Amino acid sequence: MADVYLEVTDKKVFAASLDWPGWGRFAKSEDDALAALADYGTRFAPIAAAAGYSFPAAPTFKVVERLPGTASTQFGVPDAHPDADHRAVTKAVADRQKKLLTAAWEAFAGFAATAPASLRKGPRGGGRDRDKMIDHVYGAEAGYGRKIGFKLPAPAIDDTAAITAVHDEVLAVLGRPHDGGPLVDNGWTSRYAARRYAWHVLDHLWEMQDRAE
Repeated sequence: MADVYLEVTDKKVFAASLDWPGWGRFAKSEDDALAALADYGTRFAPIAAAAGYSFPAAPTFKVVERLPGTASTQFGVPDAHPDADHRAVTKAVADRQKKLLTAAWEAFAGFAATAPASLRKGPRGGGRDRDKMIDHVYGAEAGYGRKIGFKLPAPAIDDTAAITAVHDEVLAVLGRPHDGGPLVDNGWTSRYAARRYAWHVLDHLWEMQDRAE
């Protein structure tokens, strides 16, 4: 049974696993968010496998905490910090964060390399095309750096060395044990940062896959 938390507003609810960074989904209600999380287990499973972990074929959930969401939650960005985020990060947890993040990045880069440049528009005619989505993901990852203790410019989407430099900085921070407190003043905890980084890249990977069809 997977421990999950819920981030709740009157318009959106975010459900996320506390032990599988990146496995989280939004919906309009608590039940729908948990159902979406279960549905996306089949899409998260290859990420877990690539990282070297066995993922449950039919996951069940235990909601361990409900938190009020924020304006960011309403916008579709996970923003709440459950109590579990403040637990100490052991070497095993740090290694897990590092491996799952690496697997998520590799999956995103692999699909982006073959995706069509023009993606199918959303139901309201919106949505970024491939290169703008890639630029958004890598730019956000560099921007998040100030929350975990590094500062690098947003890399160009074809600058492999610069993209790798950002990822190396992230892994250097999130891949080491920590006491569970904020990584920098007014910054993120290691567990929250791992979840936010992994959720963001996977959310856009899955969007790109869906809109490439």
